Amino acid sequence: MSFNHFRLATAAALIVLTGSLPAQAQPAAQAQPAAQLDGKALAFDRSKGNCLTCHEIKGGDSPGSIAPPLNDMKTRFPDRKELTAIIADETVRNPLTVMPPFGRNLILNEKEISAIVDFLYQL
Repeated sequence: MSFNHFRLATAAALIVLTGSLPAQAQPAAQAQPAAQLDGKALAFDRSKGNCLTCHEIKGGDSPGSIAPPLNDMKTRFPDRKELTAIIADETVRNPLTVMPPFGRNLILNEKEISAIVDFLYQL
């Protein structure tokens, strides 16, 4: 029996005996659903959304001023798909934008973008 077959057999036996895998054998955690993701944290995270670098956002420290403030977004963008598309890749709508294409460049995934839109809609 090869080592991999042994590991699979051991994992299967543990599942049968205990109903679960040991912690080190658990599959990698899946991405959280948008409802559980913290859109504010993503928007303010300098390695993810990084929205504060360019935008003023209620509750943010040291905002930028080169882009419009992100307030009253639900009124400004009643079609959620439009705001989502802007965050994903504003170059489609405005080829001259300096806004990074967060979705196209895989900085944010769809669920993270959705969580940020949820956050912005609350402001």
